[in-house]
Amino acid sequence: MLKQFIGDRKFYRNVFVLMIPILIQNGLTSFVNMLDNLMVGQVGQVEMIGVSVANQLMFVYNLCVFGAVSGAGIFGAQFFGSGDHKGLRDTFRFKLIFSTMLTAVVIGIFLGFGDDLISLYLKGEGEAADAAASLSFGREYLFIMLIGLIPAALVQCYSSTLRETGLTVPPMLAGVVAILINLVLNYILIFGHFGAPKMGVAGAAAATVISRFAELLIVSVWTHARKDKNIFIQGAFKSFRVPISLIKRIASKGGLLMVNETMWAAGLAVVNQCYSSKSLDVVAANNIVSTFFNVFAVAFMAVGASIGIILGQLLGAGKTDEAKDSSKKLIAFSMFISVIVAVAFALCSDAIPELYNASSSVKLLAKQMIIVCACAIPLDAFANAAYFTLRSGGEAFITIIFDSGFVWAISVPAAFLLCTFCPLSILPIYAICQGLNLLKCLVGGYFVKKGKWIKNIVT
Repeated sequence: MLKQFIGDRKFYRNVFVLMIPILIQNGLTSFVNMLDNLMVGQVGQVEMIGVSVANQLMFVYNLCVFGAVSGAGIFGAQFFGSGDHKGLRDTFRFKLIFSTMLTAVVIGIFLGFGDDLISLYLKGEGEAADAAASLSFGREYLFIMLIGLIPAALVQCYSSTLRETGLTVPPMLAGVVAILINLVLNYILIFGHFGAPKMGVAGAAAATVISRFAELLIVSVWTHARKDKNIFIQGAFKSFRVPISLIKRIASKGGLLMVNETMWAAGLAVVNQCYSSKSLDVVAANNIVSTFFNVFAVAFMAVGASIGIILGQLLGAGKTDEAKDSSKKLIAFSMFISVIVAVAFALCSDAIPELYNASSSVKLLAKQMIIVCACAIPLDAFANAAYFTLRSGGEAFITIIFDSGFVWAISVPAAFLLCTFCPLSILPIYAICQGLNLLKCLVGGYFVKKGKWIKNIVT
């Protein structure tokens, strides 16, 4: 019984080869984002609220681009697994074209409606002056961040394609360098050290933008300098023609996955907006919880990303039985990691809020929400592993039902009804919404066990 859920040394060695670089890169990214958040939090509570709301909007965009490149990436992983370098090259071109166009549209939306979108999160109980100040800081931060969207999108195109070929270390190293640049510039520009002007939230945004240009430079130069290893990049820019047949296939499979990522992120943004209707304190506390959750969650998130790559390559190589067997072991491994993460997060619930320059009411609420969030982490881990399993075989429609469909059909209505019509305080409402993920796990487990995802989509 246990053997179907536990692999041998070779199995876990292969998992760690993929997982560790992703874990390091995503972990350092989340860690620096946390430090960025902490530094802004030290400036003041209204500054922290403004930046956190702007980052809610950026989160939707980031997931939209991630959905675009990863939706195409299910073909990239299988093309590489089958030895089709031309197919991988065409997939890379598609990523570049589509993500650039998508980013241009999003920049236009944020420029035209940025104030209105930020204001949606500042309607809860609290001082009108604090809400106005938070809007001002959020606007300042968001507009500077727009400069870095194009390089950030291109980095995802390069890094995701390299990972699909099993090269996870180069994107990790580029990310590490960018993170260090971001961290140093945060310290200098936010607080005005070493003779630099004290820029506050504008300094935090400027540091992030500069680091994104640096990351793009590193990962692109490395990729083009190693054309013998990165065969897909050979002639990639001689034209931007992508076969219509591939575009149709990506649109039918990957397009739905992009829609899923976007709708999932938008759904979470709506849920957080419902929470914010309770008070500005909730916005601040939720920002603290989500920032540190992202740090702790990188472990099981990295397992999820590895699941997509490993199963995609196995399916592309026609090893369907091995893919089915590996999926059980990978999901079990993700659950094991999540329990350790949950315990560690709960144990830090007292210390984390004290790192912020926030009111006592915000700190208490953040502590309580951390404990609730920690209890739900195993549910998040299972849902994440099931999502990447289904996605590896191109099961786009089922993935949408399980992922973003669940958020909009269950999570959003529950948060809206509870926050609008229920006399409960935010903590029990937050606990109920987190607990609803149990239903999502049941749905995901059913679809994984059914096995419709076990198929080769590139031959």
